[in-house]
Amino acid sequence: MDRAAYTSMNAQEGEHWWFVARRAIIASLIRAHVALPDDARILEAGCGTGGNLDLLRQFGAVDALEYDAQARAIAAARGVAHVEAGALPDAIGFGDTRYHLIALLDVLEHVERDRESLAALGARLAPGGRLLVTVPAVPWLWSDHDVLHHHKRRYTAQGLARVVGDAGLKVEASGYFNSLLFPLAVAQRVAHSLLRRDGGLDARPAPWLNRALQGVFAAERHLLGRLSFPIGLSLYAVLSA
Repeated sequence: MDRAAYTSMNAQEGEHWWFVARRAIIASLIRAHVALPDDARILEAGCGTGGNLDLLRQFGAVDALEYDAQARAIAAARGVAHVEAGALPDAIGFGDTRYHLIALLDVLEHVERDRESLAALGARLAPGGRLLVTVPAVPWLWSDHDVLHHHKRRYTAQGLARVVGDAGLKVEASGYFNSLLFPLAVAQRVAHSLLRRDGGLDARPAPWLNRALQGVFAAERHLLGRLSFPIGLSLYAVLSA
């Protein structure tokens, strides 16, 4: 990602509504779909500045890999995971360790070889382990945000399923999320494009609005698995080898 994106991420992921609510969604997906032993081994592939590490540490011992040196140093300084340099698909590291949960959270869209990356991570799953993937959805929502974050693509549900199948993995559960705010996000992107403003899509809103958006997004954790959203800003998939 762009250096400015990492700087913004590190400054905001503790309080920005999107990061906070997404962690609540991720925790809910893990509890619902991943049976973890007491001594669970967890890998986050592409941990960025480490905003998810405290969450993942609640479920087991965490290793993390990150390609960018600046982001990796920030993540390691949190002191909650073993963080090493790594890259997908060919430099996962950590010897031959197998993991009960591998988290690939808004990373696959950055990787040129997405099929090969999923296959390589699937090969590192312990028996019964799961790979949790989240990606940005709806290709026609492509915006300056995607450019800033060096995305290669946004996914459709069918496109993600095809890549998963090509990687030799099985979908155990999948669906759209960040759906309740979808109309607002579309309106924001249209206005941003028409007004030709630079930046702003990642800025944290006023405190009252930040709380409101967080509450709406996080509320989806009670709905996932009970209903299937027809569309959303993001997709999740829980995969097995």
